[in-house]
Amino acid sequence: MKILITGATGMVGGLVLNHCLEDARVSKVVSIGRRKVEIQHAKLEQVVHEDFMNLDPIDAQFINADAAIFCLGAYTGAVPDDVFKQITFDYVKHFADELHEHNPHATFCLLSGSGADQKEKSKVSFAKYKGMAENYVLSKNFPKVYLFRPGYIFPVQKRKEPNFMYTISRSLYPLIRIMGRNASIKSTELAYAMFKATLDGTDKVVLENKDIRYFFN
Repeated sequence: MKILITGATGMVGGLVLNHCLEDARVSKVVSIGRRKVEIQHAKLEQVVHEDFMNLDPIDAQFINADAAIFCLGAYTGAVPDDVFKQITFDYVKHFADELHEHNPHATFCLLSGSGADQKEKSKVSFAKYKGMAENYVLSKNFPKVYLFRPGYIFPVQKRKEPNFMYTISRSLYPLIRIMGRNASIKSTELAYAMFKATLDGTDKVVLENKDIRYFFN
């Protein structure tokens, strides 16, 4: 399989990338992002591309792609709302269009988020834009689409937290964990589930946090 990955420099995307590189069923992985990942591998091709609103310059990378795992995103409040919408919805739209043009039979796996509103009426930007992204991917009629909606993602590998709320959430993770199967998931668990769904499939299209955790039962 040839797999495209976006967001491989991020917390979840990087873990998904490692799983793909280690699996013998994957012959090639193309990481498409705004900067390179800090690893080298015989199966890995890195494509640095800044403008996800225009993928024409790299359209050759989409040829013969069997699957795409879209993990690129931005934290709420990290950028202005118009930029957040562009990253959360428009980037997904253009990527799905490019993949569908070159291989409408590919699998599309999207890192969405808990609360994504497919009615697109939420006053919460995150929920509305994630819902818009989900709807657009579904509208392309790829034969296999998996929409992952994790709750709080606990970073197994320590990192510099993006904001104060994430710092607090990390410290409170033991409590969040016992709040129920829909409240949180480890970054390693989410990444493995996305990888497994992409390669092996699953019977659900929308995977809420509790569904993602069932991969480990």
